[in-house]
Amino acid sequence: MGADRSDGADRADGAGRVGEADEVGGVGGADGIGGADKSGGAGRAALRRGELWGWVVATALGCLLVLVAAGQTWARVLGNGDTAAPTGGDLSPVLTPAALAGLAGVVAVLAAKGLGRRVVGVLLALCGVAAAAGTWTALDDAGVTGWLRERNVLHGVTDLPWEPVAWWPVVSGAGAVLMIAGGAVAVVRASAWSGMSARYDRERRPPAGAEAQVADDRALWDALDRGDDPTDSR
Repeated sequence: MGADRSDGADRADGAGRVGEADEVGGVGGADGIGGADKSGGAGRAALRRGELWGWVVATALGCLLVLVAAGQTWARVLGNGDTAAPTGGDLSPVLTPAALAGLAGVVAVLAAKGLGRRVVGVLLALCGVAAAAGTWTALDDAGVTGWLRERNVLHGVTDLPWEPVAWWPVVSGAGAVLMIAGGAVAVVRASAWSGMSARYDRERRPPAGAEAQVADDRALWDALDRGDDPTDSR
């Protein structure tokens, strides 16, 4: 009889230990899953931030390439060293405004969210198209010759020989391509990016319990206005 009771107690004690181990294992497994979810969410957020800032750098670089190229000489006059030579902005006045508008669009994408970002992305791509078209048409022979004739009338020359400075139009074209690509990527991917507006909303949001504290303070001042003693517990 004593041996039977002892065996039963041992079995009950063993079952209790197994149950405790299962409970601990279940809790540990849940914590492991939650930790994995948090780690995965942080990794995805880091990837999105990296994608956003990569986009900012590439698109802003495209705008700067167009802007810098527009201020450089695109045509060189042959055989006359003191003759004025045109810059890219002279031959295509759209280049500088398109580049500046593109830079403003990069900032606007960071500040906007949702549909606004897609609209800015479309406008940014259109600025790139305008820069590309301006680059393509800038070295038209009639346009360059007309510009030289108008700016060098004091030389008494009606037809000045010239040659293109190929490097700067290539730079401008590369910048225009980056602007178009940046606008397209913003339309497709900008909804997944966090921006300055979201960060500002998080910073502006009051901490937990702040609203309740404000309500308590307001009730205290109302009681004082009525002549009540807010410290009286009766």
